[in-house]
This record gives sequence, structure tokens and C-alpha cells, in this order.
Amino acid sequence: MPANTTAPSGTTGSAGGKTGRKKGRRARLIVIVLVLALVAGIGYGAFWSVSTVRASYPQTTGTIKLDGLDGDVEVKRDAYGVPQLYADSDADLFRAQGFVHAQDRFWEMDVRRHMTAGRLSEMFGSGQVDTDAFLRTLGWRKVAQEEYDTVLSPETKKNLQAYADGVNAYLKGRDGKDISVEYAALGLTNDYKPGEWTPVDSVAWLKAMAWDLRGNMQDEIDRSLMASRLDKKQIADLYPAYPYDDHKPIVSEGAISPVTGKYDPDATPSSSGLGSDTPQGATEGLNTQLASLSDTLDEIPALLGPNGNGIGSNSWVVSGKYTTTGKPLLANDPHLAPMLPSLWYQMGLHCREVSAKCRYDTAGYTFSGMPGVIIGHNADIAWGFTNLGADVTDLFLEKVSDDGYLYDGKIKPFTVRTETIKVAGGKSRTITIRETEHGPLVSDRSSEMEKVGQKAPVTGTAPDRAAGYGVSLRWTALDAGHSMDAVFELNRAKDFPSFRKAAEHFEVPSQNLIYADTKGHIGYQAPGRIPVRKSGDGTMPSPGWSSKYGWKEEAVPFDELPYELDPKRGYIVTANQAVVDEKKYPHLLTKDWGYGTRSQRINDLIESKIKGGGKISTEDMQKMQMDNTSAIATLLVPELTKIDIGDKNVREAQKLLEGWRYTQESDSAAAAYFNAVWRNILKLAFGNKLPKELRVEGECLNVRRADSSGPIDERHKLVRECGQRAPDAAQPDGGDRWYQVVTNLLKDENNDWWKTPKSGRDEATETRDELFARAMKDARWELTAKLGKDMSTWSWGRLHQLNLENQTLGKEGPGVLKQLLNRGPWNLGGGEAAVNATGWNAAGGYDVVWVPSMRMVVNVGDWDKSRWINLTGASGHAFAAHYTDQTDKWANGELLDWSFGTNAVAESTTDILTLKP
Repeated sequence: MPANTTAPSGTTGSAGGKTGRKKGRRARLIVIVLVLALVAGIGYGAFWSVSTVRASYPQTTGTIKLDGLDGDVEVKRDAYGVPQLYADSDADLFRAQGFVHAQDRFWEMDVRRHMTAGRLSEMFGSGQVDTDAFLRTLGWRKVAQEEYDTVLSPETKKNLQAYADGVNAYLKGRDGKDISVEYAALGLTNDYKPGEWTPVDSVAWLKAMAWDLRGNMQDEIDRSLMASRLDKKQIADLYPAYPYDDHKPIVSEGAISPVTGKYDPDATPSSSGLGSDTPQGATEGLNTQLASLSDTLDEIPALLGPNGNGIGSNSWVVSGKYTTTGKPLLANDPHLAPMLPSLWYQMGLHCREVSAKCRYDTAGYTFSGMPGVIIGHNADIAWGFTNLGADVTDLFLEKVSDDGYLYDGKIKPFTVRTETIKVAGGKSRTITIRETEHGPLVSDRSSEMEKVGQKAPVTGTAPDRAAGYGVSLRWTALDAGHSMDAVFELNRAKDFPSFRKAAEHFEVPSQNLIYADTKGHIGYQAPGRIPVRKSGDGTMPSPGWSSKYGWKEEAVPFDELPYELDPKRGYIVTANQAVVDEKKYPHLLTKDWGYGTRSQRINDLIESKIKGGGKISTEDMQKMQMDNTSAIATLLVPELTKIDIGDKNVREAQKLLEGWRYTQESDSAAAAYFNAVWRNILKLAFGNKLPKELRVEGECLNVRRADSSGPIDERHKLVRECGQRAPDAAQPDGGDRWYQVVTNLLKDENNDWWKTPKSGRDEATETRDELFARAMKDARWELTAKLGKDMSTWSWGRLHQLNLENQTLGKEGPGVLKQLLNRGPWNLGGGEAAVNATGWNAAGGYDVVWVPSMRMVVNVGDWDKSRWINLTGASGHAFAAHYTDQTDKWANGELLDWSFGTNAVAESTTDILTLKP
């Protein structure tokens, strides 16, 4: 749920009646909150006598009649509430999956479908109108409907319908309060009632997933805004080339064969000759539009990660030649936004007998609201995902007027549609959506754009723009595709050819797919609909008024996308690094890869084990997932410890780094201090030198600033850190792009980036070491303010905390309700760009903003020895036993047994529910 969700709003009426109803409903809300508080106060569920809380808990034993079933379906749950479903037909299996998802997670499903359809205002009131308007402009629901009507296979549509039938069978006869406690609170304010589920609700979820994994749209905007203040070399400093010599790409062997025209893992690569940059001049003078669009993007819900930034993942697979089991081992941990409940829902889908009538025997991680298994294994193969990061979005600057937009010297009319946004407790709003040759005019949804280029007043009810400039979006996910087909095809795949066939249909979002099977093969496939540009490289917005720019009709052919099968090195690692060396590949996938910090660490850990003559075990894979080494610390600490520090208090902190092994355990004082130093290096070297339009809203720190004399308690005044910095400075987020930036600059001790002006009592810096010394001082007083003067009490975990928030009322509901729905904090180890990627954004502090959302290690062929963990638990019901019952183990790096075979599931089963026709 979006961070900007408002508390439910009251209904409208006459002035006096409205006030009275609001007061009455607020009073009733207070009553329910107090009741919940009472329940929570006696042990988070020790007594569940209050119907508003207990009524929504799922029945997990006994028998339930379910309309539409052809035969019995068994739902076997283990001690963590994870269900394994057994049926005799595909339709029964997916109907039961919909029912069980709704039992545990319908509130989450309902909010998600309203978000993807641009209908949040129906649930939460006027505070969501702007968000809904933007999402309607993108048209996720419209495209999902088109996919369902015209593109998806008949079998996929049958499965989607069966799933929807199961969800609706659960909803039948239930009031909101019987479904989730959030409905009870929401119903007190706007009388919202959930409607029936549809197959298109499931399809639309893939659009939200694709949006969060859309690639480099924000980088396009940022580079353009930088051009107003920085020269081309400076921008290149901040967006360095991928370090192919230091960080291996995923695929190191093969090329497109000159004979077959297809990608061949055995072919020899040649130089590629990729296209040139988009002209920088195309965006000059349009900073207002782009900055405004950037602000608008920040307000859009990000279900997978913080507005598309930092979203990563790890996956790797090792051949049986190098494992203790003699069969492949496969690991995966997607890095997504922490949320409560977790995005993932663990489940097994089993046909009692696999046949033409019932084709599935699979288990893994599902999305509530969608049928099938997204990541996991079946009886023959295992697979995992990481974000490929292909550049599948381009922004186009349009010259617009009331009559249309300029294209090759002529005015073309917009494609126009109107939509009505219903608002709980308020009047509906009608919006007009305009589309160009390149896609929807997303700048129409920005209030700032109303001021740009206007020549006449806006008339009518729709927020149309007058003459000036606009920004349109071209995005592969706005074209109907087959990704939903791919989910079922992956679940049924039995070998590498059928796996690749499924991957061909996984068009958006573009993901790295790794593979292993019971015959001992390992593999990789880069899938996705990846555009071919007529001109430019997608790193900057393009001029929409010229047909020289834009996309060719055909995307990169699937047969020309990189893949591997059983590479000689015996393992495959994907962690958002470059897929292939761009100098050896003719197609542009993106210019904005992750920089390979995590992937190279995993490569090094695997190679170290293999070269040492050892075999890799399931436990080794698990330990690798928890590796918390800081790559940037290995680079910087040797330089930091050489600097002569005169201030004894700062010197005391500097000593923490001496002998530190660069690991970021939760109890490490050295890790806390180093990360504070790193954050301050970024602020000093880059933060105040970037355009104000790139400003990131971060925290204002209470920091002790050194005076020249007096005892320590008096000589360090508490000041507001943002008052010591330019208030409109843009702060780097500290991700692995910034690792590469600093790596490239480190040896140039007199580079201009190290120069800073005098600020207060701080002297100007002219060299790298002077800036590093100042960063060490600033970090010392920052942590003194945050953690205290006594460094023996410092720890990384006290700074680096995970809080899990209910994605709706837990973010913007009443304070007491937040306390009841949310959980935390957990003090964590790991860090930004570590394998144990508990990410934090240096612009805003040290709190954890993305996490390994689940972890799994699959023991291929001996499936019952596989291991897994979820971030939270199976249940979306606050106070239920399985709300966060996996989180402590997740935080400690533990994994749970993952039963798959009939006997193993039977042994682990604690509850059995039979669904009957």
C-alpha cells in the first residue's frame, strides 16, 4: 500500500450533519481501537472473545463446502500455517488456491486490486485521488483487460476464472468485519464493502510488479536535471561505465551466431557497435517539467521497493559436480520493500495424480491475488528470479497544444479517453487522459505542469493542459502480453527447452531466470520484451516531435537474448549485474545495470570454495545468503585509518576501524561508525553539488558540532544537521553505483569532487583526505547524538532497524491502530550492496528500506531437504499466530524445512481442512 495513504475519510452531507457523523464515527473508531488494545494487552491473542478480531480468522480444520468443486480438495497446513493443496483437477486446484489466499490475505488482495485499477479513493477517500489519476493515466487495468480478452491462452483464462471463483466462494455471505479487522475499522468511516474478484484483478497485478521493476526511468530524469548544473564529464563521473574487468557479467560465454542468427552459448562474440547517446540538448529548458514528473513518481505506490530504487535480488545455482549432494543446489532471495504481511505467500499445489486433467505438482512462493507459483520448483525443475533491469521505459518530451502534439512538423490529435474516479465520502472526479504516438501524457497528472507553457485558461471538468510542453511515457508493459501464460508454463516445465519456452512468454517485467533440474543440468535465460530504439540509448528523455526517435516495431528477438546451459565454470550467479558485456553483444539491454558488487562477492565465495577443493552444501548456500561484508569498507577503511586525526574523540572512533574485518554484524560498533562515515563522505563530496531539483527528502539529524574548548559535554552543541547543509541539496542514496563512483575517484586525491567550501567552524577541504577527515568528525558527532557518547554501547543494529508496517492503516491510520497492526523494530546486520542486502538509503538515515523478502535453498532432486523462510508469515490477520511467526528466524538467518513429497507433507501437517463440492 502506498506510503501516502490517508486515514479513511468521513462521509459528506450538510455541514452540521457531516460534523456530527464524523464525530460519531471517530468515537466508534476509538471504541474499536480500545477493544483491540485490550485484546493486544493480554498477550496479542491470548483471549479472542472480541468478534471484530476473531471473526476473520480462517477455518483450518474440518470441512467446508465450496461451490464449483468437482471433487474434494485437502488443505494441509504445517506448524507455520503454510498450506499444501491436493486436488484431482486443475480447476479444483486453482479454485482452492483462490479460496485459501482469500482466507489469509483478502485485505491485501483487495487493496492491491484497487491500486492497480486506480480505485484507491473508493476505499480511502480523497487523499488518494491524485494517485488514482496517475494510475488511470498509465492504464494498468485497461491493458490487463485487453490481455485477458485478446492475448492469453484459453487454458490460462480457465485457471484465472477458477481462481476468481474460489476467492468469491470465500467472500460469499461474509461482511467486511468477517474478512479482516481492517474492514471493521474502515467500515466505521465510509461503509466500504468489498466486491467480487475477477480474473482481470489477477492479471493487473503483473502491471504493478512491472512498474516497480521498470528500469531506469528515474535515472533518465536525473541525468537530464544534472545537465543544468554539471558538465558532461561530471555526469559521467556520477554514472560510470559498468566495470566488466572487475565484476563478471552473468553470461561470459557465447554470442549471436552469424550462421543461425540466434544466441549460441558456443559462438565467439565480436564487437557490437551500439547506438549513440540521446542528444542532451533535447531536454534543455525543460527542467521544470522533468522535476515535476519526478515528484509525481515519488507519490505513486511502490509495492515491491522504494519507488524502484535499490530493488535487487540474489540468485545462484551450482552444478552437482561441486555440491555435497551430487545434484544442483539453487538459491534465491529477492530484495523488496519490507511490508506486513510479506509480499510472498508460501504454498504447495499438488495434483494427487499428474495427468492431462490435473497437470501440476509444484511448490514455492506465490502472490496472493494470483494463481500459480511464481518462484519455486516442481517435481522436475527448480527456478529463481532476479531483476534483469532492462531499459523498457523511455520518456519523450512533447510539444503540445490544445489541438494535439507536434510530430514531424505536423500537429497530430491526441488519443483521448475520460475516466471517473469515485471517492469515498466525497464527490467523484472526472479526468481526461491524453495519449501521443509514444504513450500516455504522464505530465498531465502533475499540478506543476499546469503552470508551464500556458496560453489560455483551462476549461471544463478535465485537467487538460494548454499549449506548452509535456512528457509522455513509452513502456513495454502498456502493450498486451503473455506473462500470465508464462507463470503456468513455468509451473509445468519439465526440462530446459520447456523452461525456455515459458521464459519466451515472460515479457514483462524482464527477469533473470536461473534453472536446475533433476538430471543435473543448470541454466540461465534472459527473457523479456526489450525495445529496439531507432536512435539514442535511452539514458536521457528523447524529443517526441521527431520520428528519428522512438522504438522500432519489433523488440529484441527472444532467440537473440543471452542464455547458458551447463557452463564450464559449473555455476551461474545473477544479482542484477550486467547480463553480458555490451562490447560483445549487438543489442542494447540497458546502460544502467546494477554495478555488480553483490554478484562479484557471490562469485568470489563460490570460487573460493571450489578452488579450495571443497564441495558446497545446503548450509554453505545458506551462509552465503547471510554474508554481510561491506565492499566499500574494504576499499575505504585502509585509507581512513592512515589519516592523522588530532581530535581525541574522533581518534577514539577511528580506532574502531583498525582491525575490523569489514563485516556488518548487528552488534558491531565499527560497522555503525563506518556506515556513518560513508554517509557523510557522500554528503560532503556530492550532496551539495547536485541540482536542487534532485533533492531527496531525508531526515534532519540532531548532530553535535565541535566547539574549540571546554569539556566534552559542553563543547559539542546539538544542531539540526539539515541547517548546516544547503536545504535544497540532493543527497546520494549510497547504493553500489556510488561505490563505483568513489572507486573511480579514489586514487585522484585532488579531484574537484573532494573540494568543499568552508561551512561554519569547518574549514574548506581541498583533498580527499581532508574531506575524509571531516567526514570522520561529522560521523563521530552524529553517532554521539544518536547512540550516546560511550562508544562501547554503539552497534550497527541500533542504527539499522527493521520496522514492519501494515501496508494501509499501519502507515497512515490512527496512532494507536498503527501500534496494534505494526511490528518491530528488529536490529539487523547486513547492509547496502552486501549479499545480506538489508538496504538503507543514505539520503534518509540508516533504517532498513529493502530486505531479502524471502530466502530459499533448493536441494534439487531431494526436494524434502530444501529450505525456505518468509519475511513475516502466512497470515495477513493482525494478532493471528502466523502474522510474523517467521520473522525472528528470518532476522537470524535461519531457514525452515520445506516439505514437498506426500510423506514429508504428511509428517509436517498440523491442520487438515477438506473442501467439498
